[in-house]
Amino acid sequence: MNAPASNFDEFMDGLWKQNPIFVMVLGMCPTLAVTVSAINSISMGLATTFVLAASCLLVSMLRHAIPKEVRIASYIVIIATFVTVVDYAIQAISLELYEALGAYIKLIVANCVLLGRAEAHAAKNPPLPATLNAIGMGLGFTIGLLSIGAVREILGAGALFGIPLFGPHFQPWVVMVLPPGGFFVLAGWLIVFAAIKARKQRLQEAENKAPAGAKA
Repeated sequence: MNAPASNFDEFMDGLWKQNPIFVMVLGMCPTLAVTVSAINSISMGLATTFVLAASCLLVSMLRHAIPKEVRIASYIVIIATFVTVVDYAIQAISLELYEALGAYIKLIVANCVLLGRAEAHAAKNPPLPATLNAIGMGLGFTIGLLSIGAVREILGAGALFGIPLFGPHFQPWVVMVLPPGGFFVLAGWLIVFAAIKARKQRLQEAENKAPAGAKA
């Protein structure tokens, strides 16, 4: 039997091993739509992290009270409640950011990362590991968005978080602030992650084939 995962493993699982964007390739709608700048990316990522952690905590606490027949509907209601909280909070904090993110804040409800975590993990685990796993998954999602948003902003606007990085002669790559730019950058990062995974697999196979004396 496999040993139960530690709290650290629960946290790291979503942060790296099952990164929602680069490993599981989930939540592509906000990934491609809001990553035109780093600030939009990190804002959407943190908003999703809050909703993910809060909803998974509540689902875990109510996992024995929610009837199986209505569990999916219940999870959606819980997620939608926290999305509404985030929607009003962002609107109160910054109207400019709220307008930049637009309808994609409300579409957090439809993000399959949230419903998947609620159904596959939070509904089957105690509150602490469920919450840690959700936070790790949310931060992994945030890192993915920021990785794409930073590249698109640097190449598309010559800036990062609105701070100019190059001189006045820099020629922006206009395609990076257009929808195709999101696909190009996402494809590039997926290639990088695939190469890392392939290299790790080759090293593991080489280690397994090594003679017993060489391992010692």
